[in-house]
Amino acid sequence: MKGIYIIASLALVTALVSCSDDVKRTPSNVYMPDMAYSRALETYAEKDSAIFTENENERGQKIFYNNLPVAGTIFRGEQAPFSLAKDKIGDTANYVASKLVKNPIDSLNPAELVESERLYLINCGICHGKNLDGNGPLYKAGEGPFAAKPATLVGDARYEAMPDGQMFYSIAYGKNLMGSYASQLTRKQRWEVIAYIKHKQKEAKASAAPAAEATAKK
Repeated sequence: MKGIYIIASLALVTALVSCSDDVKRTPSNVYMPDMAYSRALETYAEKDSAIFTENENERGQKIFYNNLPVAGTIFRGEQAPFSLAKDKIGDTANYVASKLVKNPIDSLNPAELVESERLYLINCGICHGKNLDGNGPLYKAGEGPFAAKPATLVGDARYEAMPDGQMFYSIAYGKNLMGSYASQLTRKQRWEVIAYIKHKQKEAKASAAPAAEATAKK
């Protein structure tokens, strides 16, 4: 019986000591400190955040790493870079400046035309329509799930006059209800799709010119 009391007393003392605020949570000496305190740089850490606090066990260091390349650089093999960044909310400076950016692809050969049309139909046709008339499956003459009619790329003077660079900005970063297609299309493919749109615009104007002349003669 006496042994039970001794065991109970020891358990009680152990519990009280374990819950005491006087327990040293940060010991002076740590066995294998690299295992206790990570020395690795923290990915996506906020700028100037103290990843490592300054004490005798951890080094004091402020780091910033977001896994993004240095601004203005391009990765190996990248083609047709676009130097303008996305505007901040309420700002349109880069969107306006994009008007001056020229399309590095000034023409498409037959094979490139087929490929750019394929890219357009996969990524753009669902909204802007296979005929570039803004009547894709999402709108479907007002009967589709999308209530607002997408932009008419062929037949609307506003979009026929839109510079290539501004189209590229819209595809890369999104504009109004259209989201970004940067993850679906490489920079080169974006320029190819724009070249295809401009090709179809010129084609439509060329076919409309004879009809306009015939009407004028009457």
